[in-house]
Amino acid sequence: MSFDLVLFGGTGDLAWRKLMPALFQAFRHGTLPADGRILGVARDDLSDAQYRDLIRARFDEVELAKRPSAEEFERFAQLLHFVRMDLSRPEDYARLAQVLRARGADVVVMYLATSPSLFTVACEQLAAAGLNAPNTRVVLEKPLGHDLASNRAINEAVRRVLAERQIFRIDHYLGKPSVQNLFALRFGNALFEPVWRRENIANIQITIAEDLGVEKRGAFYDSIGALRDMVQNHALQLLCALAMEPPINAHADAIRDEKLKVLRSLKAWTPQDLAQHVVRGQYGAGTVGGEAVRAYRDEPGVNPESTTETFVALRTEIANWRWAGVPFYIRTGKRLAEREAHIVVNFREAPHAIFRSPPGAVNRLVINLQPKDGLELHLLAQGQEGRRSAQTLVPVHLDLDFDKRFGSERVGAYERLLLDVIDGRLNLFVRSDEQEEAWRWVEPILEHWHNDSAGPRAYAAGTWGPSASSAMIARDGQCWSEEC
Repeated sequence: MSFDLVLFGGTGDLAWRKLMPALFQAFRHGTLPADGRILGVARDDLSDAQYRDLIRARFDEVELAKRPSAEEFERFAQLLHFVRMDLSRPEDYARLAQVLRARGADVVVMYLATSPSLFTVACEQLAAAGLNAPNTRVVLEKPLGHDLASNRAINEAVRRVLAERQIFRIDHYLGKPSVQNLFALRFGNALFEPVWRRENIANIQITIAEDLGVEKRGAFYDSIGALRDMVQNHALQLLCALAMEPPINAHADAIRDEKLKVLRSLKAWTPQDLAQHVVRGQYGAGTVGGEAVRAYRDEPGVNPESTTETFVALRTEIANWRWAGVPFYIRTGKRLAEREAHIVVNFREAPHAIFRSPPGAVNRLVINLQPKDGLELHLLAQGQEGRRSAQTLVPVHLDLDFDKRFGSERVGAYERLLLDVIDGRLNLFVRSDEQEEAWRWVEPILEHWHNDSAGPRAYAAGTWGPSASSAMIARDGQCWSEEC
């Protein structure tokens, strides 16, 4: 199968930091279809050779194991081409159409690694140039809109010129091997399904923590914030994977139908809930990894008076028969103590205690997403010391490290998703109605913050966020995993 992959924003941060390394890994692994071409599109005045040199230089910033050798890059570079293009000029789309039609690839992928504000005009101009044929697939990066209204406007504009099966709304978390294991864990093992419900699970915690700040994205991040950047997409997609009912099959719409049911079942916000169950924070100066780091408001591109949140913690529930009454806690932030993403499923205590056990010791399943990839099952077992050891339980745990079991060179998220786009598989991409439900659910939080003059709570960089986050979960008699 022949393909043309057109990267709009081909000289931008996402292209060289994520997309090109992912495409090279697919090339190295032999999974990228042989008859392919990758066209970088941007306003820069570059020849094919200059574009290849630019990408080659960028690979020096990729981790050593994923860098190409000189011979590997020479072969990979033959796929790389450059087209100078201004996305606001219709004549440039016509010129791109000539380049693509001259080859006549079986599949044409348009990857819009640009500002979401350009999605509508780009798709309209692609259609005007006749580049919305049935063999065309368009990839839309997050954030898709700034709120529900803008999300709907973009989706409606894109659907006017493309069929839903041609639209690939990407959320790279869904491509992570560890997230794929969520589906395998739940729907491939009879062991968990009988206990995966309110009668046995006390609460579920989702943590996506970053130790980095906003880096060079200060101006962009200051207009977005943690709720839009992480909760509305990544965190809610994880929640759906944890809470959805088993789909009738593995087809894309069967999976996405069940995720949509979860989003529609999220408990509606009340003013009291918004005040007690949602915490926002913003990092101040502190120490991360032994090095002093600046406050968010001192980052380049950030408004010195900014009230943008860099941390969110919240409590929600799912109003259906399987999950009624079970709290789901979500926490995400920048400049936290560690780079770590995990899910903790805390099971209920045994209904009748006949053994002694340490205070707070419960059965829990920990699903590690990054940087570690694996499962930990925390149990209680008989102690081995003391005269009364037969009646005393101690915590033990089973640790399954997927990196050791399957190797650390597993297919990365963007590699997996790019190959799926070329092959036309929609399973790991988000449907428009999913996005709209997610935006509908977060909008009351955005409105509450807009009317709240208090602003985000301060926390020192290198900590786990504002103390109000711990207080929120403590009101339920619970604690975050590092505090228990």
